[in-house]
This record gives sequence, structure tokens and C-alpha cells, in this order.
Amino acid sequence: MLAVTYSDLGQFDDAMGAFRESLHLEPHSALAYGDLVDSYLALNHLKEARAMIEEVHAKGLDSSFLRLNVYKLHFLENAAPGMAHPVASEPLEVEHDLLEFEARTAAYFGGIRSPREFSRRAVTSAEQGEEREVASAYEAEAALRESLFGNGAEAREQAKAALGRLKGRDVEYLAGLALATAGDAMNAQAQVDDLETRFREDTLVRFIYLPTIRAQLALNARNPAKAIQVLQCAAPYERADMHTVYLRGQAYLVSNSGGEAALEFQKVLDHRGLIVNLPIGVLAHLGLARAYASQRDIPKARAAYQDFLSVWKDADPDIPILKQAKAEYARLQ
Repeated sequence: MLAVTYSDLGQFDDAMGAFRESLHLEPHSALAYGDLVDSYLALNHLKEARAMIEEVHAKGLDSSFLRLNVYKLHFLENAAPGMAHPVASEPLEVEHDLLEFEARTAAYFGGIRSPREFSRRAVTSAEQGEEREVASAYEAEAALRESLFGNGAEAREQAKAALGRLKGRDVEYLAGLALATAGDAMNAQAQVDDLETRFREDTLVRFIYLPTIRAQLALNARNPAKAIQVLQCAAPYERADMHTVYLRGQAYLVSNSGGEAALEFQKVLDHRGLIVNLPIGVLAHLGLARAYASQRDIPKARAAYQDFLSVWKDADPDIPILKQAKAEYARLQ
């Protein structure tokens, strides 16, 4: 539990030490192995993660969490679309997680229709397993994905559905951030107020969830200085949720501080084991391109745009942020 707490706070080096001690005390625990693999991945130690997984399999051990980390490693090693896992062969407690991972992967490569279908199936699977809060979290995550891609109406609809199902702490955060990103300040602020009231002493809420939503609301109000200021308290915990780093990059962009923005977006790209297949992992390439363009560093801007457009070469063409990126890139030619 100490290691889990370290992980929740983004302190993965400390978590790894505690997980190793846990495994020493219980050397045949598949869960402990899965936790240790997760720490290796978070720190970008892919070779060590692969060796650990092979050791677990050699011992004939298995756990649902380990299977999810095998998926993460496979993505990080290959990073290719169409890497579908045979979800139908998995037990119910694993199925919905893998379906949501498939939604993330499809979205990472610029899909919007297939991620919607994967998320719908993940929600159904979680409900069948009587995990209502998990189902709500999947809907809230889908809402955030839609908002990041520029689909505001879909984001607001999904966020409303998530909050109407079961309003837990993480659901409120994801839905609130989705609403804020989609420009729905009133309903996003309602989630901020509720989180602040219900989880007043919660460390993640105080230092990550609330500052992140508030920073997005400040950006909506064209106040990047306030966004940067409210995110200061999240800095010690930013590896727990790299959205804080991504948003800080966006705030620097709006304030015409291209150099600082580039550093934040590069930080996102440098933490692949934390990001895995979340949308900000690919959108950071676009942020980096915009940062370089704002500095009139055209060669670097073109290269970063090309990196983004290469990953999204087979993307659904009607995604708003893709249209914007193509137009911006064309203006650099």
C-alpha cells in the first residue's frame, strides 16, 4: 500500500523500492510482479519490464493487472495501429480495461469513430461486471478525448452521461476537465465546487484535479498567467497526471512564451511510459510544433508538425484539431 501511495503521487522511484520489498516478502505474488512492471514502465525502463514479464510467465503466474501492463509494454515497444488484443478471450474483470485501452490506442492514431465504439463496449462490459463507477470513468475519459480533439458537443454529452451514472472523485475530475476543455465553464465550475466540498482533504484533488480544471478555465478566459500560477502547486506531483504538464505548455503558448511551452510539451513526450496511449501523448507533438512556430523556428516547427501528421496519417479526416494542424502546417510551406 505504501508503494501504491507513492505511485498515486507520481513518485515512481520510491514506489519501485517498496514494490520490490513487497515482492521479497511475497515472491509468488502475480499482483506484486504486475505492480513492479508498472513502475518500470512509468520510468521508461522497458527492457527491465520485459524481463520481469518473462520471469512471471516462466513461473506460471498471472493476474489481470499484469495483463494490462503486458498490453502497455506491447504498445510502447511497437506503437502501431491495429494491434488489437483478443479481448473476447479475456475474463470479464480484464475485458473492460482492455476495451478501454483499445479505445485509447485507436484515438492515439487519430480515430474518433472506432474509439467511441470501443468505449461503448467497455462501459457495457463494466456494467455487466457491476462496476458502475468504472463504467462512469470510461464515459468521462471518452468525454475528455472528444474535447481534446475539438468535438465540444460530443464531449459535453459524454460528460453529462458520466456524471449522471455515478459521480465518484475521478469521474468528476475527468468530466470536469472535459467540460472545461469544451468551453462549458459553468458546468465545469460546478464539478470544481463539488470536488472541493466533498474531497477537501484529498491530496490528489487539492494538488492535481482542482488546479488542472482551474487552469483550463483560466485559459478559456484568456488568462494564461493565472493558469500557470494555479498549476504551481501541482509541480511536485505532475508525474501522477501529465495533463498538468500539457496544460502548462498550452498556457505558455497562449502567453507567447514559445521556449517555455516547448519544454513542457517535450516533457510529455519524454514520459512515454506514463502517457502510453493517452491523447496528450500525440497532441504534445502538435503543441511542440506550435511552440516552435511561435518562435519562428520554422525547420523545427515543420519537423514537429510532420511527427504529428505522421502518427495521424490514417486519422479520421473530420477531427477539428487535425484540420487546424493541417492548415497551420500548410502556412509554413
